[in-house]
Amino acid sequence: MQNIPIIDVDFINTHTNYSELITLIKNAFKSSKTEVPLRHHHNFSSHQEKTDSTLLIMPAWNAKDLGVKIVTVNPENDTYNLPSVQGIYIYFDAIKGIPKALLEAKALTVKRTAATSALASSFLSKKNASSLLMIGTGALSTELILAHAKVRPIQNVFVWGRNYKKSQTICKELNTENFKISAIKTYEDIISKVDIISCATLSKTPLVLGKFLKKGQHIDLVGSFKKDMREADDETIKKGTIFLDTYEGGLKESGDIVIPLENGTLNKNDIKADLFELCQQKKVGRSNENEITLFKSVGYALEDLAAAEYYYIKHQSML
Repeated sequence: MQNIPIIDVDFINTHTNYSELITLIKNAFKSSKTEVPLRHHHNFSSHQEKTDSTLLIMPAWNAKDLGVKIVTVNPENDTYNLPSVQGIYIYFDAIKGIPKALLEAKALTVKRTAATSALASSFLSKKNASSLLMIGTGALSTELILAHAKVRPIQNVFVWGRNYKKSQTICKELNTENFKISAIKTYEDIISKVDIISCATLSKTPLVLGKFLKKGQHIDLVGSFKKDMREADDETIKKGTIFLDTYEGGLKESGDIVIPLENGTLNKNDIKADLFELCQQKKVGRSNENEITLFKSVGYALEDLAAAEYYYIKHQSML
């Protein structure tokens, strides 16, 4: 086997242009030429940890490219000072079946996830949205802030997490960006004042509460990828117009959607559109300035394949 290039964290971090990546993912949803089976989702336990971990296997392919992402999500990795998400992406030539590259999956995942949320925001948030509340201080939080700021004129960002020092660290990392960013110890008095609320946690208890919401807000839910996880309560679901990255994943995997469907708060017919329909202009996003829009992302392997191609082309161009 030929030497396979390894596209590592440093390369991905230093060669990401969110405007480019958002456009590439939008084109992937627009084309519908990529086949994506429902991802494998397996829980496993460790004698040393109290909480189950998760193994995710996400394949996707088209006539030219094929890729598979193998990821573990270990909620208690914080005790080891490690990110909860670990993994690798294998990128193939679909015509010859030859592996073309190995990509660090955590970096790939946070970049494509942030770009996808920003893509959804371009359809769903108000065009003049200028303030953002980031709930969560994991690896995704910094990227979500940067990506959202590429599609809307963000001027003020507030960061909340259970660990205030982590919120402060994120603010220091982004203090040279073209927006004001502040760490906050509580978010209840801020959540009703911002235009966009982005939430990326592993919480099983809702953090976005409908009683705090105001007209015209956009809610970006990223963290809940299992049926027992929730980032928004039933009142939020009732108040919001619901959009998904895909029906296939959103209706089956996330507690933010599955639980409201099961308890009668939400009906499948209440879900307005997914990203395929928005990008292909089959359905519209925000309909008026007062509407509360809610986007639920569980992740989709099409996004991974599009991002892998993006970084592979950049890597090859530098050889």
